[in-house]
Amino acid sequence: MTDVLLAAVCGYLLGSIPFGLLLTRAAGLGDIRAVGSGNIGATNVLRTGNKKLAAATLILDGVKGAVAALIALALADMDMALIAGLFAVVGHNFPVWLNFKGGKGVATSLGTLLAVSWPTGLAAIATWLITAKLSRISSLSALAALGLSPVFAYLFASPSHAALALTLAMLGFLRHRANIERLLDGTEPRIGDKKPGEQA
Repeated sequence: MTDVLLAAVCGYLLGSIPFGLLLTRAAGLGDIRAVGSGNIGATNVLRTGNKKLAAATLILDGVKGAVAALIALALADMDMALIAGLFAVVGHNFPVWLNFKGGKGVATSLGTLLAVSWPTGLAAIATWLITAKLSRISSLSALAALGLSPVFAYLFASPSHAALALTLAMLGFLRHRANIERLLDGTEPRIGDKKPGEQA
């Protein structure tokens, strides 16, 4: 139980580092929460027009999930890695430092999956890239990647990995409720659009 608690807390704290907010402030772009959707993730950072900053946010948000899982794996075992990775995503989505108003956890989820099962992570990332290329809709790409990740995890890893992927997918779909509504309405913005008030 102590190991579980440590893995969860450490994972949460790593995941709660708001890289999108920190990078945009450091670049003199102000508070990313006042831009576009108000989200702290890479898609909203892209709305500032700074592609390099958006790419850095994407990478760092993914890395923090991977690091949380890998530290737990090195110090304990795969079960603790799965727990740490899960709570890294929870930390990104609900960071205590930002009154529990964070991102949607896609990059952090993919980073976690890549760390605990690289074939699963690569398959999910490939799904995101292919869907983004075909649709140019970030949310649809995220939903496709997360939605298929439990299948990839079951095929390439284990039932425990599949359970983690399913939990991450459920979290991701819940965070994308408004996006799903707009996808169904045909009003979801495409990658690169700069329309304040529309969520990424």
